[in-house]
Amino acid sequence: MALIAGPTASGKSALAIELAERVGGTVINADSAQVYAELRVLSARPSVEDEARVQHRLFGHVAGTEDYSAARWAEEAKAEIKTAQERGSLPVLAGGTGMYIRTLLDGIAPVPEIDPAIRAEVRALPVSETHRLLGEADPEAAARLNAGDTTRVARALEVVRSTGRTLAAWQAERVGGIGEAIDLAPLILLPERAWLAERCDRRLSAMFGEGAVEEVHGLLERADIPANAPVRRAIGVAEIAAFLEGSLTRDEALERAQAATRQYAKRQYTWLRHQPPADWPRTDSTDISKQIGYFARFL
Repeated sequence: MALIAGPTASGKSALAIELAERVGGTVINADSAQVYAELRVLSARPSVEDEARVQHRLFGHVAGTEDYSAARWAEEAKAEIKTAQERGSLPVLAGGTGMYIRTLLDGIAPVPEIDPAIRAEVRALPVSETHRLLGEADPEAAARLNAGDTTRVARALEVVRSTGRTLAAWQAERVGGIGEAIDLAPLILLPERAWLAERCDRRLSAMFGEGAVEEVHGLLERADIPANAPVRRAIGVAEIAAFLEGSLTRDEALERAQAATRQYAKRQYTWLRHQPPADWPRTDSTDISKQIGYFARFL
């Protein structure tokens, strides 16, 4: 299996398609935003034309009404990898969501299903109160997490309340990873930062003119997709929503979306540089022909 990981706008999709074309491979999405059906443009999913070039899986297959997770993605990815291998097609994973990659390869903490009543109660609290209560129930998690990180703070509190164990205790156990059962050929794309920032800005500008604004308008019109739905937290949604609602100009919304994208790319860059195994090859080359060389054993 080939794995191409890189921050947003690093060119991993183009490389994955090129490799899959050469070897009869199947491109499998490993990006948390690109799973949503409603966000083809804003998530930079491959175009319809690119998807027609090779088999693509797990792109745009989730409705924005669904609460998707890394655990569900990993199970679906394992099934797609198995299917591709059975038909003699090389699975080519492409994405930059570190949690997805870790969950697939290393497994996931076997946290039981959270009691729905507890989840609803925790998610209804203001984040400041959630963090205060977490400090009482799990002081180590409260000290570790940013008090304003709504999602992570709520997750830590709901786990300890529902299961009686801290999230860290559950995370010490991992099950279901396939890292030791597959022949993995990874490549991490880490292009020069200035090049990456410029590409992020240029891509956001193009998105605004090619349908991203209309996509967000469609989300806002959907009464069945609440404001706190994961799809509404995708980068660019809040900024475009503010533009559509009149609190930002178009240029202001674009600038803020570009800044948010650059910050996200910076976090991905740092994670990919330091967290994956040290023996995974990393390259700063943006030349696809050179990048393809890392997968010579498949060619």
